[in-house]
Amino acid sequence: MKTQFSMGAVSAATFAEMCGGDLRDSRGADTRVWGICTDSREADKYTVFCALRGQRVDGHDFIAGAIASGCRCVLCEQTSEEIEEAGIAAVVVKDTELALSRFANACRHALTCRTVAVTGSVGKTTTKDLLASVLSVRHRTFKTPGNHNSLVGMPLAMTEIPADTSWAILEMGMSGFGEIERLAVAAEPDIAIITNIGTAHMEALGSRENICRAKLEVLCGLRTGGTLLLNGDEPLLANIGGKSYRTMYVSIQRENADFFAKNIRVENNRTLFDIAWKDGSAQDLCVRVMGRHNVYAALFAFAVGILGGMEPDEIREGLLAFEPEGLRQRMTTCGEWELMEDCYNASPESMDASIEVLHDYCRRTGRRGVAVLGDMLELGSESGSMHRRVGAHLAYLGVERLLTVGKGGAQIALGARQMGMKTDCITRCSDPEEPEKIARILAGILQPGDVVLFKASRAVGEERIIAALKHMNENQSERSEA
Repeated sequence: MKTQFSMGAVSAATFAEMCGGDLRDSRGADTRVWGICTDSREADKYTVFCALRGQRVDGHDFIAGAIASGCRCVLCEQTSEEIEEAGIAAVVVKDTELALSRFANACRHALTCRTVAVTGSVGKTTTKDLLASVLSVRHRTFKTPGNHNSLVGMPLAMTEIPADTSWAILEMGMSGFGEIERLAVAAEPDIAIITNIGTAHMEALGSRENICRAKLEVLCGLRTGGTLLLNGDEPLLANIGGKSYRTMYVSIQRENADFFAKNIRVENNRTLFDIAWKDGSAQDLCVRVMGRHNVYAALFAFAVGILGGMEPDEIREGLLAFEPEGLRQRMTTCGEWELMEDCYNASPESMDASIEVLHDYCRRTGRRGVAVLGDMLELGSESGSMHRRVGAHLAYLGVERLLTVGKGGAQIALGARQMGMKTDCITRCSDPEEPEKIARILAGILQPGDVVLFKASRAVGEERIIAALKHMNENQSERSEA
């Protein structure tokens, strides 16, 4: 990853100070740098190469390559012969990953914008994108690009926040304790959002209670007088509060929440709802994604808009302008079938939500639902039972046809059978690395008018099955026309 500093060029000496590092021997103190990268192949004479130590790769082994590319300043944990021989600036720190966070925090202090931190088990990116869509109606708004929500990605993204930004929306992910704390301390948010507490990362943290503790680390960086926005329908987030900040809740179940959504209607490619809050109400708000679960993201965006002084009609405009990106939930047509493409990621909670969208849509339109479901990762010892629970939920709702992919998919199939789904309505494909074969099997199952949901963890790559299915359909259409 490579970023360019929004502040412009800084000297190696200033960069070292912002990182909390030591410019070794004051060498190259006046060297000017404009950006930073973590891949030595992207290094050049204007870009600092940050040597990160990973589980499998040590960036220090690639310093020579960075120097060969013209790099004149390196952020590292130890000097090397290559650095000494090249005579370039070396900013030495104890932990290069931590130094990135310190540099990001120094960049934050140079800005006057208000910052929103978004974390949670499910819905972080949708919430971030809806927030940006709403706030940008009135304000210059920045959001972390893509899924740059890690200990490396988010701090690097922060270095690019333009000086004239009014609002910065920063997504924060994690895989264990301490990570959200580091990100929050770097960001110093004015508003912190926890979308929900799910079961993703159960393998590392062991329980939903521990996941909740890890998410609440966002309070470590929340500025004094800031606002903590929480999902009021999550019991683990009830009664959270402190003297240095205020807590507010959004809900689709509790009328006494600070922001309450009701009269939710899921239609083709959109969801409508009404909202009530302390100072008013609004009807027929719309987001162009399907599912009750997406209303939570819209509520968070609406709440931040109100807290930021926006008018309800401006917020309505921003919600309507939102469009999901990449592999997130979207409806497409493939011949006589409709596809619900939701291949970005999956947890038990998001899987259940997508299945409910499929069920509700098919019930309303009188069409048959087909679910293509695959592995959910990082669930630890509870993985089998959580996959089976998803299958049981699908069978309970009455989804007519199921095709599963991978080992976890086999457990989804088992759960569906245990809940009463007929064996001849279930098809298992063990190897996700055979997308063309799976697409052929799926095509043999599908009937005209079917609605097909694709959902699995990102590593499964179900989008390859979709591409293969569409390619088959295009070829068949061309042969028919010929």
